[in-house]
Amino acid sequence: MPRTSSKKGPTNSAASSTVDLFRAASGKAASKELERIDQLFHSYANSASGMIDPEGIETLCSDLEVDHTDVRILMLAWKMRAEKQGYFTLDEWRRGLKALRADTILKLKKALPELEKEVRRTSNFVDFYSYAFKYCLTEEKQKSIDIESISVLLDLVLGLHFRPQVDALVQYLKTQIDYKVINMDQWMGFYRFCNEISFPDLSNYDSDLAWPLVLDNFVDWMRDKQG
Repeated sequence: MPRTSSKKGPTNSAASSTVDLFRAASGKAASKELERIDQLFHSYANSASGMIDPEGIETLCSDLEVDHTDVRILMLAWKMRAEKQGYFTLDEWRRGLKALRADTILKLKKALPELEKEVRRTSNFVDFYSYAFKYCLTEEKQKSIDIESISVLLDLVLGLHFRPQVDALVQYLKTQIDYKVINMDQWMGFYRFCNEISFPDLSNYDSDLAWPLVLDNFVDWMRDKQG
């Protein structure tokens, strides 16, 4: 028997046209969103450098109604993957704000609580914690951070969840005389310590388990204090 002609062609064509229209509309919306993100960037950027500099970040913080030392500004830098402390490039700004779906200052302000939740997830926090150290390496080939700055950073990044540990660790770091700076391995060790070690009794701390020496010394100091 002769086959009847298929009617799928026009249907497929109509569906294809709908998809094309949807893509065109989505593309136009994305283009408009990027335009607004760029406009927002230029409202804070230094026209000479083409970047948002520390002064621009101060203004941004004022508009967001957060202090420039607020941990959420560091989280925003993490979301942008900003490379230089105190500066945001256009590419970094686009990366962060597109991910946050924020093309106005109001939307960015509303996105901050969700960003904080995102960072606090265990799967993201280790990356954020590591990033916080790297972000503070302000000089070329710098590999360590001075004790005063590390103390501030520990308080900012870990203080909310590990207050007793951070307070004791900062007190130790500021009174000891063996270390002038802290490197990345030691920094990551602090986070592992806060996560894994029973505090303040330190009952499960084993100095044979390849802890950084600064933590061995800290535990000895704590045990001496406890008598």
